[in-house]
Amino acid sequence: MRVLLTSAGLETEEIKECFVDMAGKDMAEVKALFIPTAAIDADAIGVLPKCMNDLLKCGILNKNIDVWDLHAGMDVKKLKQYDVVYLCGGNTHYLLERINAVGFDKSLMAYIYDNGLVIGVSAGSLVFTNNLENNLGFLDTKLDVHCIMGERRGKMTYPLKNNVRLTNTCALVIRDLPDGVEIIGE
Repeated sequence: MRVLLTSAGLETEEIKECFVDMAGKDMAEVKALFIPTAAIDADAIGVLPKCMNDLLKCGILNKNIDVWDLHAGMDVKKLKQYDVVYLCGGNTHYLLERINAVGFDKSLMAYIYDNGLVIGVSAGSLVFTNNLENNLGFLDTKLDVHCIMGERRGKMTYPLKNNVRLTNTCALVIRDLPDGVEIIGE
């Protein structure tokens, strides 16, 4: 299990290095699935190039990034062909609706529990928590993103407290449940 939940993606060198470490292979060989589905308004669409650049600045080759918009399902066998799934921010309700409507919820969770690597950005992080009904059920906590004050750096006790706050320069890193949960950044 390798999940990196963020407000703003690979915003700092520390978060970027954590992602590269979690990927565990030469970044030029990493295959990424980029999901921009949540970006349905002008502000979120405007951030998509920054999100794509998160992957490129780590050394992932453009030819190794597939963009997929959740208008069809993807079985877990096909999903496992990717080294990382990057869920962009935007409208959380719409993203979760699409994930559930096409059955991607089951594939994505199977991928995670089979040691798949996922990066969530804002709405892409919130779908894993209990912020909304019919969420993915991964973390039984409410997650607040884009906060001025976030959680303290370090290991977190699981089960998590009722509300976890992330700034744009920190991330919730999950390498294992219950013991491998921590906050990095500030």
